[in-house]
Amino acid sequence: MTFAITLEDPAKPEIVALLEDGERYGASLYPAESNHFLSIDELRADNVRFAVARDADGVAIATGALALNDGWAELKRMWVVPAARGKGLSRAVLAELESSARAAGITLLRLETGIANHEALGLYERSGFVRIGPFGEYRPDPLSVFMEKRLVSFS
Repeated sequence: MTFAITLEDPAKPEIVALLEDGERYGASLYPAESNHFLSIDELRADNVRFAVARDADGVAIATGALALNDGWAELKRMWVVPAARGKGLSRAVLAELESSARAAGITLLRLETGIANHEALGLYERSGFVRIGPFGEYRPDPLSVFMEKRLVSFS
């Protein structure tokens, strides 16, 4: 599969539709208090890098965001449309976000995902993330898995 990944505005209608699909999926697995989605306005903040993968026809098929904090960044809104799964998009979006983090001087990535997101957990574990306790403003939640990864600098 041919695709390109660029940083884009998450408020584009076709991207909003993808984000809403991800929210519906999350809502089908977890109660509202266990879903921690950033809003469109939060995704448009200066500290957020929002990546979109598009297929050869220019159709948005995957998303991922990186929220930069003081000394670390959090992965958010990773989503691949079901028809495009299993083609390396998640790995590619994750690699793009890791590159953006390094470019911003970030050496620690963190994330929260749900216990039923088996494919995501597998991706993150294969990519070097390890399980940790809650971070930032998160509180313990039996439906959440918290992870982090130290980034190696290429400079």
